Amino acid sequence: MATQNTDARGLGSAAAAGLAFTVGVLVALAAQRRRFEELRQRVAKMEQDDRQAMLTEQQRLQFYLLSKAMEDPDLAAVYSNVQVDSPVQRRQYLFANALYTNALLAYRVGVVNWEELHGHLRMICRNSIFRDYWDAHRPHRASLKSDSDEARVGRMVDRLIRDLDEADTEEWWVVGEPTEE
Repeated sequence: MATQNTDARGLGSAAAAGLAFTVGVLVALAAQRRRFEELRQRVAKMEQDDRQAMLTEQQRLQFYLLSKAMEDPDLAAVYSNVQVDSPVQRRQYLFANALYTNALLAYRVGVVNWEELHGHLRMICRNSIFRDYWDAHRPHRASLKSDSDEARVGRMVDRLIRDLDEADTEEWWVVGEPTEE
């Protein structure tokens, strides 16, 4: 009997040691998994920051090119193939483009959220020159991928213009509701 108790105690001690080892491994794996997740989130944040920096730099370059085009009618003629009535109208369209792309960039980099973008664009869409620019560039927007930020924002502008045209109120700031982002 004493031999069986000793063997049982030995097996019990071995099982306890094995269980303790298993628990230790599981705790270490859980800690490693948490650390891995923290690192993954940091890398994702850095990638997002890099993308925002690249978008911002691209916007600076675009604004530089737009500025050059607004200053020089010969360069403005190269910037867009939309037919216009005068150099003044071309500069106005270039400026309308700058306003729109600035709003789009603000959304893309997180300066404004979807609802704030909607409010900002609602004000811009009240301007008849912007509306003319928007209509003239409709064929250019047709080539956008439908799930891109620019296509979704373009559909928002289209709805805003339609809603403003159909509104029965002079209180333009309450017209239209942003769709789900």
